[in-house]
Amino acid sequence: MYFPAAFPCFRHGYHARMASDETCASSASPGYSKRRIERVRDGTSECVDDCVAEEVPVAMLYNGRSFAVMMATPRDLDDFALGFSLSEGLIRTADQLTGIDVHPRLEGIELSMTVDREAPAAFLDRRQERLLPGRGSCGICGTREMEDAIRQPQRISDAARFSSRALELALAELQHHQPMNAATGAVHAAAWADTEGRILLSREDIGRHNALDKVIGAMQRAGHRPDGGMLLLTSRASYEMVTKAASVGIGFIAAISAPTALAIELARSANVCLIGFARPGGYNVYTSPVHLETPRTNPACP
Repeated sequence: MYFPAAFPCFRHGYHARMASDETCASSASPGYSKRRIERVRDGTSECVDDCVAEEVPVAMLYNGRSFAVMMATPRDLDDFALGFSLSEGLIRTADQLTGIDVHPRLEGIELSMTVDREAPAAFLDRRQERLLPGRGSCGICGTREMEDAIRQPQRISDAARFSSRALELALAELQHHQPMNAATGAVHAAAWADTEGRILLSREDIGRHNALDKVIGAMQRAGHRPDGGMLLLTSRASYEMVTKAASVGIGFIAAISAPTALAIELARSANVCLIGFARPGGYNVYTSPVHLETPRTNPACP
């Protein structure tokens, strides 16, 4: 995956991430830890402390019944619980999630959720359980039926319009909202920006799906309308990402990498403006360009 020099925090590898020992040692936020390593540069080596992202199994339980095990970064778990529940259709509204308990276990973390008796998650049976782990936070790992793999979100009837300037401002600001990635070079981010291009909140995780779920949960807690802002992703826009976003009413997605063909079709059918290869100075508009006010030099484009 290629990231231009203008996005140093997005590029993985030692050329771009030369996190200092001071950066790691001074940060008290969870999600990464220090490991003693041998660092080789220009033919010389030294022993230093390096910041590495944490990745642990997080078991998702609903009313005591196991649903999935996701590999995730162990932070912002309340946001993760709410966002995952909404984007997976396990609850219809945020108030159907009535309780969240986090239980550290020897093997990982148990995220035990209590849902209202009318919530879809309350009707889980053994045939609906995901008995397989979601490795790397894969959107469909553990899904046992083919028809469960692709969900068609409802069409979004009314979403905000954005200026190209607002998109550019949000993209330019995005790299400043990734402290974990600046330290480790190993995590994805999802961010939420308003119509002026101001980033209101962001979440990071080792898995791109988890980062999105966390930002969806954070949006709900902060009271942000999903049809009133733009979603920024530091990953590709796969169909799972589009489905999760559209299922909660997000109508504008800008990813710094490419979309897939299925993601484009799902975005078109859901009336989602999908933008890929989004960077300051340029981007590709794949669907619903009416949501983005930008100079049109080729009126034949859809």
